[in-house]
Amino acid sequence: MVRRKKSNSRNKRLSRLTQRLVLAGVACVIVLFGFLSNRYHLFERVFRYNITLGKNYPVRGIDISKYNGSVDFKKVADDDISFVYIKASEGVTVKSSSIKSNAKKAREAGLKVGAYHFFRMNRDGGLQAENFMAAVKGVHMDMPMVIDVEDWTNVRTVSRSVVNDRIKVMVNTLKRNGYRVMIYTNGDGKKHYYDVSCKGLDLWLCTFSHPDDVKGKGHVMQQYSHWGRVDGIEGSVDLDVFMGSRSEWKAWLRQND
Repeated sequence: MVRRKKSNSRNKRLSRLTQRLVLAGVACVIVLFGFLSNRYHLFERVFRYNITLGKNYPVRGIDISKYNGSVDFKKVADDDISFVYIKASEGVTVKSSSIKSNAKKAREAGLKVGAYHFFRMNRDGGLQAENFMAAVKGVHMDMPMVIDVEDWTNVRTVSRSVVNDRIKVMVNTLKRNGYRVMIYTNGDGKKHYYDVSCKGLDLWLCTFSHPDDVKGKGHVMQQYSHWGRVDGIEGSVDLDVFMGSRSEWKAWLRQND
């Protein structure tokens, strides 16, 4: 009987210790969540507000997808925005149901309009080009067709040589059908894809550096923030800038006529 009492007492102590460890673990998770949340908002504030473009970069724009919700393009245009890129398609089957209406509203608001396609690395390049062209059929575009090439959220099991071959096929298919093409990517994508299979095409580079600091990269357009605030859009939006003057912007647009 005495041994049983000692055993019960030991079990109770272990149970209390387990409960304390669980509570301590929960507390650590809460503290870590709060820390990361604060770090995220600090990161967001730094990149949202810390880049001041100045008068050397007068042509500013945004790029949007369905995740930006309903957009008041008149308010966007009134907030010193000159152009908008709208997601049109992805892979071989996904098409935006709002590309046509959004493009029409944006042009009516005085914005220059372009469309982009999210490139799926595990899908045929020619079929992706067909999907992109079908998505923008009947849409008047002022800027080149953009292929968004990035590893983020993409299938990583396909070799880079195969991916580059598929990009080339997509680019060539679009060009054969009379479309001007630009590539959107980040620093890694520039190194692994653009520099390998797309040199000579216009480049839209994603980098959170000030445009002055990346002028030598050879891009005509820069996405400099994922956390912008623009009138007419609820929540954050991607911010972009043309890497030149207004006269250079007009000359660049004329190439798409």
